[in-house]
Amino acid sequence: MRGTRKTRTAAGLTLAAGLVTAASIGIAGGASADPGSTEGKPTMQQPPKGARATVQVSPNPTTHRGQEVTITGNCGGGTGLKSVLGGFPEHPALENIRILETGPDRFVAKANVAEHIGNGVGPVFVDCGGEAGVTLLVTHV
Repeated sequence: MRGTRKTRTAAGLTLAAGLVTAASIGIAGGASADPGSTEGKPTMQQPPKGARATVQVSPNPTTHRGQEVTITGNCGGGTGLKSVLGGFPEHPALENIRILETGPDRFVAKANVAEHIGNGVGPVFVDCGGEAGVTLLVTHV
C-alpha cells in the first residue's frame, strides 16, 4: 500500500521525532549510581543519525489565527531544508509555508497559523535532506 508523498514525509518525520524523544528519555532517564559516581548520569550525546536537525518557531506561543510565524534552525549535518510541515497532512496547523533560506547551517521559513486552529499544541517538522527535526508549536487563539 503506497501513500502520498506528503503522507510518507509526515510518517518519516513522525518516526524521527519519536527517535529524538526516545533518545532524550534514554539520556535523561539513566539510573543513578553511587553519589559522586558518573555511572548512570546523563552525558551530552547527539541525537541519533537522521534526527539531528534543530528547529525553532517564533513567536511561540502564537496569539491569533493567521499570525505569521518564523521557522528557523540548523540541519544538523543534512544537505539543506527541503520541507516544513506544521501539524499533520490531514490537520495542518500551518498554511502558506514559504522557505526563504535552505542552507545546511541555517534555514529560515515563514508560515501562517491556520484559520481553523484552536488552543493546543502541535508538532512542526522539518526535512533537511537526511536529517529531520521537530519542535512544538503552542497555539493560544
